[in-house]
This record gives sequence, structure tokens and C-alpha cells, in this order.
Amino acid sequence: MENLGKLILRLSVGGLMLFHGVQKLLSGIGGVKFLIVKAGLPEMLSYGVYLGELIAPVFLLLGIYTRVSGLIIALTMLVSIPAAYPDGIFHLNEYGGLAIELNAMYLFGGLAVMFLGSGKYKLIKQNGFWKE
Repeated sequence: MENLGKLILRLSVGGLMLFHGVQKLLSGIGGVKFLIVKAGLPEMLSYGVYLGELIAPVFLLLGIYTRVSGLIIALTMLVSIPAAYPDGIFHLNEYGGLAIELNAMYLFGGLAVMFLGSGKYKLIKQNGFWKE
């Protein structure tokens, strides 16, 4: 059952994040660039969104380099939270929930995948902590 839980976590984090990456692939990253520059970060950093929202999720779905992919997704969220929510992490949305709750779910989901690894169900058997 543990391996099934890891698979479900990988598929949910990777699969749902992939929608964000595909949207940026089709529509461009102009909005991301704007937020990154507005936050005082270099514009070049905005291209990392393709790695964190497109490539890493595909790797999660396939079970390839899952720990590294989980870390990349978490780091992407660590950049996106202060850029997209400059009012702070405890700002509430119109429904009373945290405004950053989706980003936080991806952040902690990515960290969970990083610490748990891919489990038994994966495309290619790999050895080593970062490949498992």
C-alpha cells in the first residue's frame, strides 16, 4: 500500500502541476515575468517556470528522478509565493482560506515526493538517493 500511496502522490502533484506548465507553454510566461520583476528578482529567473511546471511534473509522472523533480517543484513554489503574494503568506482569500493555499499544497507535495521517493511503480529502475 505504501507504494500505491507514493504513486498517487506523484500522479496528483505531477499531473495537476503539468496543467499549469502546459498553460504557460501555450500562452507564454509574460505574467510570470511581470511578477518576478515586480518582486525585484532577475527576469531570467522566470524561465525556470518551464522546468518547475513542465519538465519536473513529467518526470514525476514517469517516475524518473522523482526526488530531484519534487525538489524543483518545491523551489518553484518558494519563488512563486513571494512573487505572486506580496501581501504576505497569511493573507486570506475571499472564501476565508489562505491565498497561497494552492502554492503551499504544491510546495509541501513536492517536498513529500522528495523525501519519499518514487516507490515501486516507476518507468525506469534507478539507484541512489536522488534517483530513487
